[in-house]
Amino acid sequence: MGFNPKDHYFHKAKEEGYLARSAYKLKEIQNKYRVIKKSDKVLDLGCAPGSWSQVVLELIGNNGFLLGIDLTPVTLIKPNAKFIAQDIFTFEHDKFEGAPYNCILSDMAPKTTGIAFTDQARSEELCLKVIELSDVVLLKGGFLVMKLFEGGGAGKVASEIKKRFEKLERFKPQATRSISKEIYVIGLRKR
Repeated sequence: MGFNPKDHYFHKAKEEGYLARSAYKLKEIQNKYRVIKKSDKVLDLGCAPGSWSQVVLELIGNNGFLLGIDLTPVTLIKPNAKFIAQDIFTFEHDKFEGAPYNCILSDMAPKTTGIAFTDQARSEELCLKVIELSDVVLLKGGFLVMKLFEGGGAGKVASEIKKRFEKLERFKPQATRSISKEIYVIGLRKR
């Protein structure tokens, strides 16, 4: 069976009102690791089109807060969410409204070139930036969830997480397409 962009999760997302199939990846991560609780403050990096943000808003309820940042604008409107279209590499630390956060999510991925080594290196660079941000804007005991393209840099990303979190997990949700090289690296309970 070949690649089908309109698979089961695509149709399920449409039926259930999610902006993208990736909502189910976060749901699987949440079901297994419980990274988000009611009333939490969450930072969602690489948030466009907004499907992870939709899941977060369901989980945190009206008393939580979500800040989403992406290069692409997000059109979701909720009173307890703010979305900013900006590059995370130039975003100033004092602009992180609601910080510190209980959880940082990153579904960021580089613009792929088709050259595995290059794509993996760029994915690693994004993850290392998110880890650096977690030093500044993530609460002690907080959680970190990041997409990473498997490859050469995964060891460095893992070692940086192990330095900062009680536990490191690697997880590939069922909602991830089988041909995909992406995994999710999860830091449980920041030291």
